[in-house]
Amino acid sequence: METDPTRMCEMLVDLLDVNVLGVESRHREFVTVHFECRRVVVGCPECGVLAQVKDRRRIELVDLPMNGRPTRVVWHIRRFFCPDELCPTGSWSEVDTRSGFARLLITDRAGRWLTRQIGENGRSVQEIANELGCDWHTVNDTLLRYGEALVDDDPTRVGLVEALGLDEVLFVREGEYHRQCFSTQIVDVECGQLLDVVPGRSGAAPTQWLLAQGEQWLAHVRYATLDLSGPYRSVFNKTVPRATQVADPFHVIKLANLKLDECRRRVQNELFGHRGRKHDPLYRTRLLLTKADERLSDNGREKLMGLLNAGDPKGEVLATWRAKELVRGLYDHHDPDLALEFVQRLGNDLQESELPEEARSLGRTLLRWKNQIAAWHEAHVSNGPTEAVNNLIKRVKRVAFGFRSFRNYRIRALLYAGKPNWSLLADITPR
Repeated sequence: METDPTRMCEMLVDLLDVNVLGVESRHREFVTVHFECRRVVVGCPECGVLAQVKDRRRIELVDLPMNGRPTRVVWHIRRFFCPDELCPTGSWSEVDTRSGFARLLITDRAGRWLTRQIGENGRSVQEIANELGCDWHTVNDTLLRYGEALVDDDPTRVGLVEALGLDEVLFVREGEYHRQCFSTQIVDVECGQLLDVVPGRSGAAPTQWLLAQGEQWLAHVRYATLDLSGPYRSVFNKTVPRATQVADPFHVIKLANLKLDECRRRVQNELFGHRGRKHDPLYRTRLLLTKADERLSDNGREKLMGLLNAGDPKGEVLATWRAKELVRGLYDHHDPDLALEFVQRLGNDLQESELPEEARSLGRTLLRWKNQIAAWHEAHVSNGPTEAVNNLIKRVKRVAFGFRSFRNYRIRALLYAGKPNWSLLADITPR
């Protein structure tokens, strides 16, 4: 048990190898702790002669709260000089990274603590700033330097990937006309890990990122999942041409439902000259049309057919609804060869001239993506984990009330959804 009052104070402050010089504390104000590093023999870095103290300067740093009150520590740093008149070395200051790093206004322990609070627990920067009693920029600058070191300097974070996914998320709306700027997420869909975030939703940035991983890494990718996106298909064609591309089943069925809804709205406008109103037959079918056929009760199916008879005299909506159900039926079996033949025949059948344009458009899309659609029956991987990562990123955006800086956006997303090795946080050197 420690009984020396000075040593007890040093233990409570819990800074390593320091002498506490004094404490200032006023009611409802900061607790300020003055300290200096325990002096050791210092030699000139050039000639090795025993250095002498020239003067001292003070650096005030934000520290972890003490007893619920914001705390500041004032580091009394010694400046040394070489007494050898022939030595070209000027003066220099002592360095102790256990207390703090250059160009950071927060102690090292507070910097590592806030990185985990914001990165892993998803807290906002402003919330941490309020708790520490400092401004937003002080916390955010510290987070970026520790966060970048944690996610970018760890060579093991991005391991070998067998199933790769790409998807886009709205990053920010810019300018007077709120132009939408997107980002592309690169995800390991097997373990649901965000590998990186690149700007834009074209193929240039993802291609550059993937090529930077090297041929050996790319050769290990067996499956590439995507959501019927032409630019992302081009990315996979260029970077992992041997990987099997898999169209996400959710987006395939979503496309069929979208074409069905387009057909319903067109027929509604042609017959009645206005958008759907609550008593119009086709408007009343909008939810029944998107429901799976096997989930319709007898009364529901009877109601649907009755409304279609009343509001769809040419049977265009009914034909598109049947096409949608056939697309859904593609996923009822698991034979890849049979699935490819099924998609080919369905795409050809939907090109009949008597079918509505929306059904023919659906058929053309099925033919363009037939290999990727049928590949699901072999790979059984989807973009579901990628969508889950997108949800995590959107949660970070909500907590932050949006982002304008892509650097902030990327680091916050990777800390929260990139599965960094948090055990390394205690040992990293901030950038």
